[in-house]
Amino acid sequence: MRFRRRVKLSANQRIDMWCRWKAGQSLHEIGRAFGKDHVSIQFMFSQHGGIIPAARSRSPLTLTLAEREDISRGIASGSSIREIAKGLQRAVSTVSREVARHGGRSQYRASEADHHAWELALRPKVSLLAIQVKLQTIVASKLILDWSPEQISGWLKIEYPKDESTRVSHETIYRSLFIQARGVLKKELIQHLRTNRRIRRSRHSSDRGHRSGQIVDAISIRERPAEVEDRAIPGHWEGDLLGGTNNSHIATLVERHSRFVALVKVHPQSPRERGSNENTNGLLRQYFPKRTDLSGYTQAALDKVALRLNQRPRKTLGFETPASRLRASVASTH
Repeated sequence: MRFRRRVKLSANQRIDMWCRWKAGQSLHEIGRAFGKDHVSIQFMFSQHGGIIPAARSRSPLTLTLAEREDISRGIASGSSIREIAKGLQRAVSTVSREVARHGGRSQYRASEADHHAWELALRPKVSLLAIQVKLQTIVASKLILDWSPEQISGWLKIEYPKDESTRVSHETIYRSLFIQARGVLKKELIQHLRTNRRIRRSRHSSDRGHRSGQIVDAISIRERPAEVEDRAIPGHWEGDLLGGTNNSHIATLVERHSRFVALVKVHPQSPRERGSNENTNGLLRQYFPKRTDLSGYTQAALDKVALRLNQRPRKTLGFETPASRLRASVASTH
């Protein structure tokens, strides 16, 4: 069995490493900066799911090193636990547990106790998803429907506005997926994310190359009325084509106010002009990867994908779904 040598970096180097990751640098670039191979760097990131760990700080309720030194001096002078606690203005039980936890009166050492307490604080805390079974079930059910962690987090606030037990950040969901030691969400749910990565990538990483799903050579529709441009008035649709291999295409229609999507199977053709609906095309690439022959999809299959997208909350809609936004706009016109 092969064991990976632990990469040793100073605290400042680790901060720099995470800053580079957040800025979108690749594993190879970060590895070269620290003289390490990219596999070792990836291993370090994977331990945290690619998510920057929260800065560590001591709780104001915990004993400080200075207080522990006072405890050590009190023990050496023969003072009782009650006398030591009174001098520190701490509860007797707090001092008693502290001494018992770190070797008792005969072996208590302030610096060793402080170091041990700091190391114990590194243990992962029980996540909210592990405690709230109802919340765990809801999150898993939405991931199966291809909702992103951010969409789930935003939708929960709207769906359960008065229930604080249903609050969970998208980063917590990512951690529960990528750090399997937590055992909260099954790893099979990762396949429902838009990418197949096992660690969280910075949003800036997409700026270093072409964005997924973007049509590089698209020609935008240049002439639009002002009311269409600001998406304020319902009823305006934007057309686009998603390209595949063998000159295959899927026509996409997006209602600009609600982002409601319709997909249409079309005959092979070479369109002269295409829209600039890059965001929707990016979402569609989850179901129709690049270099895929799109001619094999039936209209029923396209309708199923469109239904998935229309029932997914969108951040740009305040985490409403396109279907609910369209229903509301239609109802308001009657």
